[in-house]
Amino acid sequence: MLSAQRSTLLLVDFQHRLAPVIDGAQRSIDAAGRLARVAGLAGVPVIATEQIPEKLGPTAPELLPFAEQVIAKRTFNGAGEKGLPHALDGDREQVVVTGWEAHICVLQTALGLRREGFEPLVVADAVASRDPFNKEIALRRLIHHNIEIVTSEMVIFEWLENADHPAFREAIALIK
Repeated sequence: MLSAQRSTLLLVDFQHRLAPVIDGAQRSIDAAGRLARVAGLAGVPVIATEQIPEKLGPTAPELLPFAEQVIAKRTFNGAGEKGLPHALDGDREQVVVTGWEAHICVLQTALGLRREGFEPLVVADAVASRDPFNKEIALRRLIHHNIEIVTSEMVIFEWLENADHPAFREAIALIK
């Protein structure tokens, strides 16, 4: 089970310039946005990565305000950059991974995080690719490598743990 005290939310390359070519871009942004809002309520840190931001621009404006850190990268595997592994808290081994493109940067980052000793979980409704077939195959490959695939609602309810959580009502309002 996920734990808010052991989790970090990672927003991989949700760069605004990519949105027009990403299948399901708005849906994935909306799901990542709900997660980011609940992360704030549950005390979960939020980190964003940006692939070559000088060319692809910044993180989508709907998500950028939630990122406590933004790490520029040139490699597809975000965990291969010095900044991301150093930004992650070793006591928060669960990394909830969202982002674009599922079959490139999301996949390679999740696999890289696993190699670095973290427990990545990829959020199916908060990842997307230009071609939905590529997303589907990426999720299958991640499962093959024993990386859990979850949904944003699974994450939210596991972070909250129970209906007595002080942020429960506010979090539920984001889902409805």
